[in-house]
Amino acid sequence: MNKDLTVGNPSAVLWKFCLPLFGSILFQQLYNIADSLVAGKFIGEQALAAVGNSYEITLIFIAFAFGCNMGCSVIVSQFFGAGKLTKVKTTVSTSMISSAILCVLLMLIGILFGDKLLLLIHTPNEIFADSKTYLSIYVWGLPFLFFYNIATGIFSSLGDSKTPFFFLAVSSTANIGIDILFVSVFDMGVSGVAWATFLCQGISCIFALGVILLRLKKIKTDKPPLFSFSILKKVVSIAVPSMLQQSFISVGNIIIQSVINSFGASVIAGYAAAVKLNNLVVTSFTTLGNGISNYTAQNIGADKPSRVKAGFNAGLKMVWLLSLPLFLCYFFGGRILLGFFMDAPTTTAMQTGILYLKILSPFYFVVSAKLVADGILRGAGMMGKFMAATLTDLTLRTILAVVLSKTALGAFGIWCAWPIGWCIATVMSLAFYRRRFT
Repeated sequence: MNKDLTVGNPSAVLWKFCLPLFGSILFQQLYNIADSLVAGKFIGEQALAAVGNSYEITLIFIAFAFGCNMGCSVIVSQFFGAGKLTKVKTTVSTSMISSAILCVLLMLIGILFGDKLLLLIHTPNEIFADSKTYLSIYVWGLPFLFFYNIATGIFSSLGDSKTPFFFLAVSSTANIGIDILFVSVFDMGVSGVAWATFLCQGISCIFALGVILLRLKKIKTDKPPLFSFSILKKVVSIAVPSMLQQSFISVGNIIIQSVINSFGASVIAGYAAAVKLNNLVVTSFTTLGNGISNYTAQNIGADKPSRVKAGFNAGLKMVWLLSLPLFLCYFFGGRILLGFFMDAPTTTAMQTGILYLKILSPFYFVVSAKLVADGILRGAGMMGKFMAATLTDLTLRTILAVVLSKTALGAFGIWCAWPIGWCIATVMSLAFYRRRFT
């Protein structure tokens, strides 16, 4: 059901809108967590390392899909808030056509250069074949990834965060079952993990697109143009910085992954398990930030900027309430959580994962505040400032990870790079927000 985010108590509106988004991203992350969990528990430590190794490359593709989501979502939100419904439909069709072209290009890159990408990050020989298998199957599922992201972006821009939650709850739960079926019953190994994700994400994509197209058909407007270069320009102005943000983060993660790979398969496996848990948290906060972007864009489109400050305060309270239990679980219960991913792990793998979580989890209160501020900057179209804070974080993390890994700190130095980057970038994002809205 479509919902106007420009009316009602800002705090109540944002909580009702964002909580289903939080639930959605938890189920979205179950796709990747399930892959690592099943690989580690039912196949072995090297399979876990292979899936985790490939995951850093798949994040590049996810970055482009995320950019398409945000570009379409923010512009649709602005037009919807302004009551320009014909332009809403044109924005949707323009986004889908341009995203399809981009998806094909990325598939070609993945198919033709997958081996080279794995070699580029110094993938160890013992996990190369499994990494290649997982990555190859993932690339063929890119159309599902792209169009599902666009569909969820449209739902959110129309104020509907519950429908995507329903699709993800069903498909991600099914993915766990099919993962186990393909691996433990059909003995398909890492390929079974990849095919399970392919099938479940494909089905959820088809249903999501069907529902959103029916939803848009019910909105009565003049016949909209199928494609608009002027609207494409608006979409690109949001999408490209979002893509670059996520892509740079992915490239930085790939560089960091290549450094981690030099420490051997056990460290890779421990990091692969721990980084999935960390990404669950950070991606959840990012998704809440995306919801705040939709809220901000609708209110700016409706010429109600005063509601943005109230939205920031509500968003900050929301993410800090979520940060507390997550910090406690990861800091004190890391060994138990990591045990879900690894069956009889080596001491090195377990110690690596525990140390990573203990260093990063106290700073969830910091990075969550940054992502709330980033959501407002993006919704307000302040993409230059949004990019400046993000690239500062990435650059610091990457450089420090490389430098500190070569000191006596070793892998411990790599994990310390995250909090330093987060803290400095958070100060920047908050300063940019306060300069515009307070």
